[in-house]
Amino acid sequence: MKIDILKLVYYSPTGTTKRVLEGIAKGIKNGAFEQINLTSPDTGSYNFHGGLTIIGAPVYGGRIPKIAEDRLKRLKAEEALAVVVTIYGNRAFEDALLELRDLAVEAGFKPIAGGAFIGEHSFSNKDTPIAPGRPDEADIEKAKEFGRKIKEKVETISSTIDVEPINVPGNYPYRERGKRSEPIAPKTREDLCAKCGRCAEVCPTTALSIEDTVMTREEDCTLCHACVKNCPTGARVMEHPLVKKAAQRLATEYSKRREPEIFL
Repeated sequence: MKIDILKLVYYSPTGTTKRVLEGIAKGIKNGAFEQINLTSPDTGSYNFHGGLTIIGAPVYGGRIPKIAEDRLKRLKAEEALAVVVTIYGNRAFEDALLELRDLAVEAGFKPIAGGAFIGEHSFSNKDTPIAPGRPDEADIEKAKEFGRKIKEKVETISSTIDVEPINVPGNYPYRERGKRSEPIAPKTREDLCAKCGRCAEVCPTTALSIEDTVMTREEDCTLCHACVKNCPTGARVMEHPLVKKAAQRLATEYSKRREPEIFL
């Protein structure tokens, strides 16, 4: 088969998943490809017929984020091949890739490849760096090479009818999602805040609003840290001791560089 239609579908609050998927796509096909960003709160429903779709999501505690799962369930496919990709913060992807594959199958896709790449952890900062700057240039080159291998595999497929879903690591039932004992969210430093509204624009759950100050509905925060990483003045900060303690542990115990894993 030739890849005449290539689409990227991703949930990517801080942009790391998006960058990896774009790298894979460049290895598959020269030229433009359609992108569907499920990070936006006003995401609709989408139908796919034929072609190849690369589906990507980050890993939160060894699982696909619940909000990403809900939005991925708005996809419906028929006779469409897929590649599933998770991005994790240098600790482990655990059941997330299997979960993403299963979500793709449930939607009607036929996943023929999978990958687990590394992205800068959402808790990472200058004091507790966790996979800082990733995906880096080496990661993107590996993503492109993965794309070239995907293209070669697709060219060996004559029909989607007998395609079986790719086997990927993970356990079912999936690990239980972590539960918080209290709402946690980044805070705003009023002395640095310019009231530009960028934090509210990038929040996947519309948990932020700009009034006389930045208002945060903490119960809706997913700790993606999109607001922190996108604030142009550094006014959005995470000060909660539980998150700071977790960041310190991750930075200490998972500092050794991990490399992408692919499954074809």
